[in-house]
Amino acid sequence: MMRLKKDYFIYIVLVILITLTGFNVYGVWWNNTPPNVAKPQTEKPKIKIGISLGTLKEERWVHDRDILEAKAKEAGAEVYVQNANNDDTDQLDQVKYLIDKGIKVLILVPNDMEKAAEIVQMAHKAGVKVISYDRLVLNAGVDLYLSFDNREIGRLMAKAILAAQPTGNYVILNGAANDNNSLQIKDGYDSVFSQSEKEGKIKILTEYFTPDWLAESAYKKIDNLLQANKNIQAVLAGDDSLAGAAIEALSEYRLAGKVEVVGQDADLAACRRLVQGTQLMTVYKPIDKLAALAIRMALKMANNQSLGVYDKVSDGKYLVPYQYITPIAVNRSNLDDTVLKDGYQNREDVYR
Repeated sequence: MMRLKKDYFIYIVLVILITLTGFNVYGVWWNNTPPNVAKPQTEKPKIKIGISLGTLKEERWVHDRDILEAKAKEAGAEVYVQNANNDDTDQLDQVKYLIDKGIKVLILVPNDMEKAAEIVQMAHKAGVKVISYDRLVLNAGVDLYLSFDNREIGRLMAKAILAAQPTGNYVILNGAANDNNSLQIKDGYDSVFSQSEKEGKIKILTEYFTPDWLAESAYKKIDNLLQANKNIQAVLAGDDSLAGAAIEALSEYRLAGKVEVVGQDADLAACRRLVQGTQLMTVYKPIDKLAALAIRMALKMANNQSLGVYDKVSDGKYLVPYQYITPIAVNRSNLDDTVLKDGYQNREDVYR
C-alpha cells in the first residue's frame, strides 16, 4: 500500500514537471514557444506617402506619376495618388482624403501656386510633411521644394532661338500664370533676350500666358496672329504641348520648319518633331532623378531624419529648403545621347 502511494506521488510530480517545462513523455514540445526559439516579430507598418497632382493632361506628368509610384513601391512604401485635373477645389478635397488615409508625407504638385497654400496649412495641421514637387507653393512654408532649374530652362530655350534666328519677330507662349514655373522661366529668357531687344535685333510680338497650359489656347493665339498677317520668325513655348500647338497652326500656313520653335519636357511628339525638323529644340528634364530624389526625401521626412539640404529659396513669405536638378538642352544632334540613351523615350517610337 505504501509502495502504491509512493508511485502515485512520483507520478503526480512528473505530471507537474512536464506541465511546467512543456515536454510530454516523448520529449516533444506541446506549447507554442519552445525555449531558445524567437517569437515571430510583427511586420513593421509601411510608410504612407500621398501624391497630389495638379494635372495629368501633359505627357510629362504621366511620366512623373508612374516613376514616383514605382520608386515608392521599390522602397517599400505605400503610396496613394490623386489627380486634380486642374481643379483647385478637387485638389483640396483629394488631399483631405489622403490625410484621412494616414499619410506621413505629401508630395504636392499644386494646380495654383497661391491657392495651394491652404493645402499646405491643412497638411501641417494634421502633422503631415509637404514636398512641393517641381512647382513651388507660394507663401506656405513647405518642408522642401524639389524641382529643375526653371530659370536655366528659360535661358536654354532663349539661347537656342537666338543662335538659330538672331533677328526678327518672336512670339512667346508661356505656361499658366498661376504656375510659379512660368514666372521663373520668364526670368530666364528675359535675361537672354534683353540685350537683343534693346539693340532692336528682335521684337516680341506677343507674350501670352496660356490658361491651364492648354494647347488649344496656344493654337488659337498663333492662328490669330497668322490670320492677321503677322510675320513670325520664332516661337518660344512654355512646354512641348504648347510648342506642338504652335507648329500645328504654323503647318496650316506652310510655315512648319521655317519658323523656329522651342519647348521643354522631351515629349515623344516633340522628339519626333526634332527628327522631322519642325521643332528646333526641347529641354530634357531627367524626371527619374527628380522622382527618385522625392521618394528618398519623403522617407527621410517620415523617419525624422536630416535631409542634408542647405540651399533655400523664398516662397514670398518663407525661406524653404530647395534642391534642383540641372536640365539639358536637346536638339536633333544630341537626341540619341541624352533622351534615348537614358531610356526616357524609346528609339523605335521616335524614329518610327
